[in-house]
Amino acid sequence: MRYRLTIAYDGTAFHGWQRQFVGSPDDHPDTKRPELRTVQSVVAEAIRNVVREPIELVGASRTDSGVHARAQTAAFTTTDTRLGPPDERLMLAINSQLPDDVIITACARTRDDFNPIRDCMSKGYRYLLWTGRDRPLWERNLVHHIWMQLDEVAMHDAAQVLVGEHDFAAFAAANHGRDSTVRTIHACTVTRLDEHQIAIDVSGNGFLYNMVRIIAGTLVEVGRTKMDVFHVERALASLDRRNAGPTLPPTGLCLMWMEYPEPDGFVGEKP
Repeated sequence: MRYRLTIAYDGTAFHGWQRQFVGSPDDHPDTKRPELRTVQSVVAEAIRNVVREPIELVGASRTDSGVHARAQTAAFTTTDTRLGPPDERLMLAINSQLPDDVIITACARTRDDFNPIRDCMSKGYRYLLWTGRDRPLWERNLVHHIWMQLDEVAMHDAAQVLVGEHDFAAFAAANHGRDSTVRTIHACTVTRLDEHQIAIDVSGNGFLYNMVRIIAGTLVEVGRTKMDVFHVERALASLDRRNAGPTLPPTGLCLMWMEYPEPDGFVGEKP
C-alpha cells in the first residue's frame, strides 16, 4: 500500500528536509557518520516505528535549513496492513511518534506510482516580513524583521516583472546544481497583512536553489527604494546573480501549498 502524507513543520531546529550526514565518508572511515536532524529522517523514523519495517520516504520539496512548511507532500510504501482503514488511524499513530515541531496533517491511500516530485504541477511559497521598529517576539521564528517600513505597492509592481517563463539565473544561488535555470512563475504578489507584516507569495512550476529568498531580497530592496521596476527588469535580463538583491534568511520562508493532477488535487492552502 502506498500512502500520501501532508506534513507541516517549524523548520527552526531542522537542517532542512533532506536527510543529511555530518562530513564525508573520509572523515569517519571506521565509524558510522553522525546524522543531522532533518524532517525526512525524523518522519521516516516515526513511520518505521509504526509499520515495523524499513520504508523510503520521498518528499516533494527539499526545503533548506530553517525553512518552514504547511503542506510538504511525501509518500511511502508499506506491506503492513495491521492498521487498515481508516487512514486517520495511521496518521494518529505516526503523529504519536513525532516531536512537537512536525506533524502529519493528512494521510491517504494513493496510487502505486504516485511520485510527489514528478507529479507536482505547481507549488506556492510565502516569505513573511515583519517591518518597523517593534521587534517581533512570538513570531520571531516565522518572520524576517526589517527595521524600517517598506513600500509594498512598489514591491508588488516590481514583482509582476517576474511572472511568466524566464531564465532566472540572476535569482539563483551560484551552486544551484541545475542544467537549466528557466522556470515559470505563475503569480508573485506582495500584500500588507497588518501594521507590521508583509507577505510575498510566489507560485510556479519549480524553483531554483534560494530562488524565492533572492526574489524576496530583491523586492525588499525595491521597498526600501534602493531598486525599482527597471532594476528588476535589468537584473532578470542580465542572468547575473550580482545584479539581483540579497538572499534573505530562511526564517521567513514557508512552503504553503502544492498542486497535483486529479485525483490527488490541491494540498495546503492558497493565500
